Amino acid sequence: MKNYYIIDFDSTFTQVEALDELARISLENHPDRESIYNEIERYTNLAMEGKLSFREALAGRVKLLNANKSHLDKLVSHLKKKVSTSFSRNREFFKKHSDTAWIVSGGFKEFITPVVTPYHIKTENIYANTFRFDAEGNIIGFDEENPLSTEGGKVQLLKQLNIEGRLFGIGDGYSDFQLKESGLIEKFFAFTENIQRKSVTEKADFITPSFDEFLYVNDLPRAISYPKNRILCLIVGDVPEIAAHILKRDGFSIRTKETFEEKYVKDVGMLLLGDNIDITDEQLQQADKLKTIGYLGDIKGHINKDICNAKGIVVFDDKKSKKKNSEFIPRRMAEFINNGDTYLSRNFPNLVLPKVKQVTRLLHIHKNVPGIMAQINKVYAQNNINIVAQFLMTRSDIGYAVTDIQGEYDKDLLKQLKQIDNTIKFRILY
Repeated sequence: MKNYYIIDFDSTFTQVEALDELARISLENHPDRESIYNEIERYTNLAMEGKLSFREALAGRVKLLNANKSHLDKLVSHLKKKVSTSFSRNREFFKKHSDTAWIVSGGFKEFITPVVTPYHIKTENIYANTFRFDAEGNIIGFDEENPLSTEGGKVQLLKQLNIEGRLFGIGDGYSDFQLKESGLIEKFFAFTENIQRKSVTEKADFITPSFDEFLYVNDLPRAISYPKNRILCLIVGDVPEIAAHILKRDGFSIRTKETFEEKYVKDVGMLLLGDNIDITDEQLQQADKLKTIGYLGDIKGHINKDICNAKGIVVFDDKKSKKKNSEFIPRRMAEFINNGDTYLSRNFPNLVLPKVKQVTRLLHIHKNVPGIMAQINKVYAQNNINIVAQFLMTRSDIGYAVTDIQGEYDKDLLKQLKQIDNTIKFRILY
């Protein structure tokens, strides 16, 4: 049986509620715009939480819009810039699953279609409401015969479509959960990248903080090998809010603490530390998942660089200045996790890598001894791997090899690369 992916639009495929955004455009010069905005948002939230019927909320919002076709053009331009980050980076998934990735929304085709079709979603797989216009192009209502304009509309639609296959629902609102409640879909994934509604998440089969997480859980093709929301980033000490904001916005799971608590040592993937925070040798030795440390100051006397090297932990600090580089360092940490860059690291070779699409990027950190690259490339040759690009730099006792490969590969390849003599750490980036 085929798998079908039933995806919501507002606050799921896009970061925002489109009708709320349309109101901000159409009412820009209205003297009572703030009170009308608030009323439209109130209707939205009541419907999403299941406290008001969808038909009532939809009618109430459309009546308040005072919008026309020219406002819709502006809205589409705006929404194209507001596609959720994790959806935006996974265009390849939609290309490969163009027959089975569907948009089902209580929103409107007039703005949904031009936003989602560049992502290889077919127009015939977009199910949404449609506006009614008067002769001057003003929005005066919607097609009330469309099942998506009614309470439980998504349930009604899927019953009519009678799809033969396994259905998975992804959305942020009560109408998405109703699909699970009806028994029409196999699993419901509450999407929380943009907004988290307790009334929805507590009833979901899974909470998915990003589309990457959904693809990972279901072992589907994805832009990054491991969802960033699964990487624990611990922020310790006096760290400005902007630093935490940068990493949170990038999708990492953030915890802010006064000290490096023992319960986090074995699970932490990233550490961002304020100046004068000490990390003990024992803590470093036990931090097996730790990939990078950012230090807002000079690490000398606070962190054992030799242990970091031995464990393949990339360190970024501000050794030349007492100024707390609260934006540069977290950005460098993110670029290492996202792209493999080690530029201006304290202990690793300085490497800035091109961002390449449709490849698998493999990072091999090893002791800087002769013959490592010969062993690595022997493994690739034995597995008939097509190498698109390869980068190697060394520094002191560390070697850093990055290989971009193309095409299918057997998972045994990864095992072979990890077993190469003098390997410190191996990672699939994407």
